[in-house]
Amino acid sequence: MSNGGIIGPVQNPQRGSVTTSFTSSGTYTSPGFGPGQADYLVVAGGGGGGALSGGGGGAGGFRTSFPGGTKLSVPSSPTPITVGAGGAGGASSPIFTGNPGASGTDSIFLTITSAGGGGGGGGSGGTCNYGRPGVNGGSGGGGNGVAGPVIGVPNTTGGTGNTPPVSPPQGNSGGAGGYNPLGQAAGGGGGAGAVGCGTSPSCSSRGNGGVGSANLISGSSVNYAGGGGGGTAGAFEAGTGGTGGGGAGSISAVSATAGTANTGGGGGGTGNGGGSGSVTGATGGSGIVIIQQDQAAPTFSIAPGVWSLSEQYNYKKQGTWTATASISVDYLVVAGGGGGGSQAASGGGAGGYRTSFPGGTKISVDLNSSIPITVGAGGAGGGYPPATAAGSGNPSIFSTITSTGGGAGGTYQDVPAPSRNGSPGGSGGGAMFESGIAGSGNSPPVSPPQGNPGGSAPQGSPNPAFVSGGGGGAGASGSGFPGSNASGGAGSANSISGSPVTYAGGGGGWVNSPSGTVNGGAGGGGAGSLVNPNTGGTGTANTGGGGGGGRDAVGGSGGSGIVIIRAPSTASLSVSPGTNTVTTLPAPAGGCKVATFTVSGTLTT
Repeated sequence: MSNGGIIGPVQNPQRGSVTTSFTSSGTYTSPGFGPGQADYLVVAGGGGGGALSGGGGGAGGFRTSFPGGTKLSVPSSPTPITVGAGGAGGASSPIFTGNPGASGTDSIFLTITSAGGGGGGGGSGGTCNYGRPGVNGGSGGGGNGVAGPVIGVPNTTGGTGNTPPVSPPQGNSGGAGGYNPLGQAAGGGGGAGAVGCGTSPSCSSRGNGGVGSANLISGSSVNYAGGGGGGTAGAFEAGTGGTGGGGAGSISAVSATAGTANTGGGGGGTGNGGGSGSVTGATGGSGIVIIQQDQAAPTFSIAPGVWSLSEQYNYKKQGTWTATASISVDYLVVAGGGGGGSQAASGGGAGGYRTSFPGGTKISVDLNSSIPITVGAGGAGGGYPPATAAGSGNPSIFSTITSTGGGAGGTYQDVPAPSRNGSPGGSGGGAMFESGIAGSGNSPPVSPPQGNPGGSAPQGSPNPAFVSGGGGGAGASGSGFPGSNASGGAGSANSISGSPVTYAGGGGGWVNSPSGTVNGGAGGGGAGSLVNPNTGGTGTANTGGGGGGGRDAVGGSGGSGIVIIRAPSTASLSVSPGTNTVTTLPAPAGGCKVATFTVSGTLTT
């Protein structure tokens, strides 16, 4: 017999790859029954930002074999994993003394070591006026900005990336700091995908952090290892953090932003602290190690339906030695909407909108299984007074489907530069009229797209009407300049629940005219504001609608998301907690079962 004498149906557990993520140090044990080959992603901790026009921290070293690189041989014995911590930000005390940020620490898996990101350069003001270079590392830290030909001191160099050198390179160098036409500006930290900006290379009038690199080893596209933005004293805007967790730099005495945890992003550098000596550079983000191992070693040759005793033992111990039946289900997954900005601000983007209904590719789920469901909360609206940044919405998740939270709307003046822009997200936040930058939609990209960008608002004289754009919606982009319409983008209707409901409308923006239009987009978007002080409208709960922008008042919060699963009539579904529901649809839907999650919980099939 071809299957070794075993009679009966073949009950073959899946033998695909196993992915294990380490967000802190630990021990990796080979899955299944022995050694094998593994892809890896190893990202080190990001460097801390410097103080006193401090350079942005460099991103942690980024090394990966996925996809298509050389895998590592993993032993059957336990393997120690080191996840590097982010470096501390530099302190600015005593007065007019700014210390450099500390470098991040290394992350290690077997023979792969990714070096910690270099700290951002610190400065010394007062009668000394000199700056320190960025520190070398996986990616280099940005050079300090208390320097420049105006005061007779050379520009400070950025730290060298890919230190120590490996191939392919694990990072890039930081940007140089010094004077630019707007004042003292530090360089941005290098990122995995690009060098940091500064006086050299001069990417802009500010020291933006270098962008990171995206990777799919976890099953979805995630950006890692963005450089931290440089701080500034006197310049109009500090540097933005690089995509991939880089923290934004700050102006004067405003606190900088830390690198995002488990991305290896560099911390942002601070401004001059107004001479107070009280503002410290931001901490770098911790690293991450992800391992994707084939369960069987390549030398094994196993006939279908035949397993070794060791395999049987391990499958039984894991509770997977059973025949599994499955059903195919439709889904609607809507994330939380972004919050609207405050003080002449723009609308929040709608939460990402992803669905298979009707006619799309369904998802297969095992019977007799419990599946976690995440329903994303809406982002907080911008505060006032003083103006504080709005928050982006949170993702909603079912199985392999993740819908991204809507991008926050931009806020005027009193917040760090990046928060004046519309944020990217499932749908993007609208552009604030003095930044001109709308948030992109469908971020990260999926197909079909999960949303649209926020409305435009060019900076300066091309925008005499003072228009801040509406947030993007699932069905259309937000409105903005030209004209006086700053309405949120329309959402999309869906009948998965048995009747048509519109979801994921963008929040309305702001128009400095009593005759302007600032409606929230159909699908739960909150209304924006006109001339007089007015609170932004709140996005409708469980639609993923974006919050409306406020006028000299708080912005509206984004609406929470929703997850709906539609299964065949033969399915037996239950949900928890009890606020979620299961209903049976009447004809002509044929008795389909619909599980609706308005809060996070568990679906049992």
